Amino acid sequence: MELLQLNSGTAIPQLGLGTSKSGEPDRAVASGLEVGYRHIDTAQMYQNETAVGEGIRVSGVPRDEIFLTTKLHNPHHAPEDVHRTFEESLQRLGVDYVDLFLIHWPMPFDKTDYVDTWRTMIELRDSGRARAIGVSNFVQDHLDRIIEATGVTPAVNQIEVHPTFANNELRQYCRERGIVVTAWSPLGKGDELNLPAVREIAERHDRTPAQVILRWHLQRGDVVIPKSDNPERQRSNFDVFSFELSPNDMDALDALDRGEDGRRSPHPNDFGKE
Repeated sequence: MELLQLNSGTAIPQLGLGTSKSGEPDRAVASGLEVGYRHIDTAQMYQNETAVGEGIRVSGVPRDEIFLTTKLHNPHHAPEDVHRTFEESLQRLGVDYVDLFLIHWPMPFDKTDYVDTWRTMIELRDSGRARAIGVSNFVQDHLDRIIEATGVTPAVNQIEVHPTFANNELRQYCRERGIVVTAWSPLGKGDELNLPAVREIAERHDRTPAQVILRWHLQRGDVVIPKSDNPERQRSNFDVFSFELSPNDMDALDALDRGEDGRRSPHPNDFGKE
């Protein structure tokens, strides 16, 4: 398993297991840990932290071998809510600390300025209960504001990235500032698995389309967190370190980028606007 160094001094496994509130997250996490995943991603918004914690517990994998990420829910940006809900997350997860705590969305129209939310995140980091802190769905302007106001650069920015929305400008910005990018929705909505270029490369390497796309993310230097409740698919997604895409393969996948037309989620500048 490849590790990427964070500016916090800790390291994050480059391949993680995403979770959702559907299905049985406890079983998904337990099976993922059995497969070999050591990076689990959840969020207050997913309403599955209790199940994720149970999956970790029944797996028998020691806590210190697991990199655990959770995220602040959008209604809880006020400093007192950040502290309260973070404590609730720890209780639901059944842990004393998380390895990474993220602001889920910047919520630029919220009554609480996300700069003040970030200051509170710094307090949690300084307490040692969040080993690293970061953000999710922040664009350059949002990042500039929190860094200039506090002098603290996020360790991670978790953003939408997949072949038809490569998000290269923001990725480059983060790279220049030592912010590790985590790609959410790394396979798009699943339809990108059927793109001719993806299928051709998969057939040539005797790999699945999902493995090809995940390998593309890894070779670009990003963290990737595919979701799956299926143990066989988890194993397949995990088996992406035993082959390599050629420069021509990478170019072919890079060419699928549609820029903003490929974005599946709301633009962060508009998210939460009434």
